[in-house]
Amino acid sequence: MDTLKAGDKVPDFTVADQDGNKVSLSDYKGKKLVVFFYPKASTPGCTAEACNLRDHYQELKDKGYSLLGVSADSQRRQTNFKNKYEFPFPLLADEDKEVINAFGVWGPKKFMGREFDGIHRKTFIVNENGVVERVIDKVKTKDHAAQILAE
Repeated sequence: MDTLKAGDKVPDFTVADQDGNKVSLSDYKGKKLVVFFYPKASTPGCTAEACNLRDHYQELKDKGYSLLGVSADSQRRQTNFKNKYEFPFPLLADEDKEVINAFGVWGPKKFMGREFDGIHRKTFIVNENGVVERVIDKVKTKDHAAQILAE
């Protein structure tokens, strides 16, 4: 499965967030959307990334961005993650990998010499019409908001 690139239309999706609410791409029509994929809730890198976005949430909102975090964690794990760090944005519990596959971020990874399939940490900036404007492949977990805001 190919990763979405700038200029690609994002396929519509509907997945439950941490509270079981259904979230669809179409909910964000007319808005700029940042979809950030992270490998696992509550792990150090993912926590640093999501906390950085939380700390700069107002700046991102002022630029017109909505945020959506996505991983294959269960609703319970996403709820714990969101509550513990008080994230002001929804986290999708994409256990069936519907959104993950739609964006093409699942694939072979290397970690500590092992190879396995998992989620690639990538962020997609989607415009008001549901088209990918920019892809951030090399996410700086501790400085991610700055990467999004650097247009």
